[in-house]
Amino acid sequence: MGVETATYISQLSATNPLGTDPISEGDNQIRLVKSVLQSQFTTLGAAAVTTTAAEVNVLDAVTAGTAAASKAVVLDANAAVNAVKTAALHIGVSGSETAVSATGTELNYNDITTLGTVQTSKTVTADASGVVNHADYVVQRPNFKDYAETHNAIGDTGGGSDNIDISAGNVVSATVSTGTQTFVFTNPSASANSCSFTLILTNGGSQTVNWPASVDWAAATAPTLTSSGVDVLVFTTIDGGTIWYGFAAGLAMATPS
Repeated sequence: MGVETATYISQLSATNPLGTDPISEGDNQIRLVKSVLQSQFTTLGAAAVTTTAAEVNVLDAVTAGTAAASKAVVLDANAAVNAVKTAALHIGVSGSETAVSATGTELNYNDITTLGTVQTSKTVTADASGVVNHADYVVQRPNFKDYAETHNAIGDTGGGSDNIDISAGNVVSATVSTGTQTFVFTNPSASANSCSFTLILTNGGSQTVNWPASVDWAAATAPTLTSSGVDVLVFTTIDGGTIWYGFAAGLAMATPS
């Protein structure tokens, strides 16, 4: 019979040439095999292929896009891959790797919107300055050690009206110097939460000090402040600032150095 035609290996017939074919067709058969190999493996180039049969078989994926044990991971037509819980991911230095057992749901806890701002069902993170903004969420049963409170230093008020913004710090310092001084309290915690701040006031008695009408003093009487010295006053609310309970924690204290 005549020499067969083929472009790829799968088109070659394993039974050809026949024993009855003329010897003169041998060169044509050899050229055919060369042509098929070059058509099948067009990009091997001049470098020797050292990959073993077992290594090549790693590419024998069962279904494109579905991971299989001991097979290369390949994407489907949509560039997706279904891992179907194959071999565990290992992280670490060679020789000391640790298997990652976290589920997809657990890994998604790290899918946060803004570093440093607490979100429900997400990992707690700090921003670039190390700040963790709990956004009024609960921190339950903490055991604090060596902690500090933010000091909101207003400084010399110079008379007029000054705002004590609780969100700027729960320890406030101010100095009364000239003219009648009026204080306003803003941004307390929401109603049903307890919110307190400490005011360290210097020379409060040297001028008239007006407090917010929401401040409830003992016996409805504000304390007499020190003209030249330091008074420590504490204010507490449990209804978002509707009522502030005010009391003098210490009057005529030593002036800070």
